[in-house]
Amino acid sequence: MSVTAVPVTPFESLEDHMEPLGEELDRIRAEIVAARGAEDARYIRTVIAVQRGLETGGRAALAVSLFPPAWLVGTAMLTIAKILENMELGHNILHGQWDWMGDPAIHSTTWEWDFLTPADAWKHTHNHLHHTYTNVVGLDRDLGYTILRMSPDQPWHPVHLLQPLYTALLAPVFEWGIALYDLEADAVPSGRKSVRAFLGDLAGLARKAVRQAAKDYVLFPLLAGPSALPCLVGNVTANGLRNIWAHTVIFCGHFPGDVQTFSYEEEQLDGETRSQWYLRQIQGSANIEGGSLLHILTGNLSHQIEHHVFPDLPSNRYAELAPRVREICARHGITYASGPLWRQYASMWGRVLRHAVPDGSRKP
Repeated sequence: MSVTAVPVTPFESLEDHMEPLGEELDRIRAEIVAARGAEDARYIRTVIAVQRGLETGGRAALAVSLFPPAWLVGTAMLTIAKILENMELGHNILHGQWDWMGDPAIHSTTWEWDFLTPADAWKHTHNHLHHTYTNVVGLDRDLGYTILRMSPDQPWHPVHLLQPLYTALLAPVFEWGIALYDLEADAVPSGRKSVRAFLGDLAGLARKAVRQAAKDYVLFPLLAGPSALPCLVGNVTANGLRNIWAHTVIFCGHFPGDVQTFSYEEEQLDGETRSQWYLRQIQGSANIEGGSLLHILTGNLSHQIEHHVFPDLPSNRYAELAPRVREICARHGITYASGPLWRQYASMWGRVLRHAVPDGSRKP
């Protein structure tokens, strides 16, 4: 299925649709909340069991990875385990999608993920700032992660000429980029964040980084004995591949050409209604089309639109919600950006290249 070719629809032309849009989406949300139950709980517990089985098997194979087949099998299993933990488990559990179960082992307040940035720091920059101010220039720091220019409303600087290069270099070390980004060091000079708070967050990141490095790059290689070096290489490879995949999914869900950005004046954010918030989430996100395996490996963030509209609903519900949200958008004349991975990836790179230069900047 091709990328939906619907013209960008300005807010003011949708005034008559605002109230019905919000009411329809609210009804869908209430329906899913009421329907959550044993099947959903079984899903997330199954994913946890599969993820832990893959990680255990992968680490066991890497412990004897002097034999090349064991290295390939172990690295592949560990890579998939880390992707599942990061995308379908960590991201979604930290959104509170499973808090309704009342299980302290699968709760947003207790989960610490296998990712460099501490969970609390990520929940602030992602759950609060990004999901509240999605694609509003100057308020959503995830719009370019403070180093990329992804909208004509962002001022251009000569350094942006290099953004295609550092976008590519960011992918294999994405967890480090996100961890440094979550420190919000850029907020210290303006006084939006105190030096004391910054230093506290930096200390928290340092503690998490030491634990992560000790686990993957010291403990397990040492336990592998004669296989220490290939085990270390396998761990580095698994983390790098997980980072590249996370970078790909996140960028394809937020930066294809059909995705809109907004200025504060356009949005009149102070008086934004629930319906207007829904509309901005739809227009500021893009879906990736594919099969069930793709959806699971993306943490169901291939349904990025549905995730932004309903960020705290169980991720396994997004596939059934997507056709309904798409139909609502079509009926109200709202852009629903969706396409296969290769097309969204190419469109994302088109945006990176277009906004790297001053004379090629225009709203997508």
